[in-house]
Amino acid sequence: MKTQIGEDVHIAAAFLKAGELVAIPTETVYGLAGNDLSEESVAKIYAAKNRPSFNPLILHVANIAQINDYAFVDEISLKLAEHFMPGPLTLLLPKKTKVPDITTAGSKKVAIRIPNQRLTLDLLAQLDFPLAAPSANPSGYISPTNAHHVMEGLHGKIPYILDGGNTTVGLESTICEVANNIIILHRAGSVTAAALSAISGLDVIETAAYHAPDISDHSTDSPATPGQLKSHYAPHTPLFMGNIEELIHAHIGKKIAVISFNNRYEGVDNFILAPDHLLSTAASKLFATLRSIDQSNYDVILSEVFPNEGIGIAINDRIGRAQFILKH
Repeated sequence: MKTQIGEDVHIAAAFLKAGELVAIPTETVYGLAGNDLSEESVAKIYAAKNRPSFNPLILHVANIAQINDYAFVDEISLKLAEHFMPGPLTLLLPKKTKVPDITTAGSKKVAIRIPNQRLTLDLLAQLDFPLAAPSANPSGYISPTNAHHVMEGLHGKIPYILDGGNTTVGLESTICEVANNIIILHRAGSVTAAALSAISGLDVIETAAYHAPDISDHSTDSPATPGQLKSHYAPHTPLFMGNIEELIHAHIGKKIAVISFNNRYEGVDNFILAPDHLLSTAASKLFATLRSIDQSNYDVILSEVFPNEGIGIAINDRIGRAQFILKH
């Protein structure tokens, strides 16, 4: 199969209507999209990515009215949607029967969002079905933040990549769920826990701290939402996160790349993500920088722990999941 890159929404729509897959730009990362109402199309997504079938997908829709078409929306979730969408927030909601079980990996809940990207919103407006779309990369590898990243991983597997340029946020969406008068944060992102609490008036807790029996029957090996696998977003080059001076000492004699917020270290190649000292800048550059390093024959990648506030929490989450795990 020949893979083309272009900016034509009509071509993208035609492929999707024909049951094919198309890579789409969003403000977070590029997604691998297919007709969610077609189990055959959704199965193609799992196959193209080599994604485990127990790892659910996110549903992308054009507007809030369409969220109600595919999920049951409570008052607080609606309030969050009205404030943050279109944007980098995904809501986990009880699904309606028209959403296939293959999309949710058998769960009775569906993750759903409205992307804030002009081309993709135009595309969704041309379709009479929502798009299931995980990140447009081989499963477990670094998420793509431009069309050429998608081409590197999925060339020959999909017919079309809709090119919307570089993503602006650069990290996957925040995923949250309203339950029992609290907000459960399933995945950190640029919409922070503080922002969710400010709009909803509810406390926000992380998934790991929530133990309601009707919710937490998923381990990290069988996640309730996307982005929860223990090993994810990972380069092929071993990556370690922690105190850089100690890590450099532990890897003496190796060709080392160091990812930092705005610090520079001696005797290594430095990749400073935020010379402007902004965490949002670091987030937008993280995945592209990891890809560049991974293609440059380093023996090891070392990363600082970033300031654990705002979107820095999401940066640390992604780097933490990308760390080298010794398999016995």
